[in-house]
Amino acid sequence: MAFKITDACIACGACIDECPVGAISEGDIYVVDADTCIDCGACAGACPVDAPVEA
Repeated sequence: MAFKITDACIACGACIDECPVGAISEGDIYVVDADTCIDCGACAGACPVDAPVEA
């Protein structure tokens, strides 16, 4: 199951560099491409506001 990023996202960019497969893209809030996500949780570990959650 892929991760998704909730509305708690503050678009700080901490998660982007942590994603080993480049599944996260920028926007008003960041978005995880579910087809690319390998469910490793690196984004969740890097996020200061716990915005990435398992979908």
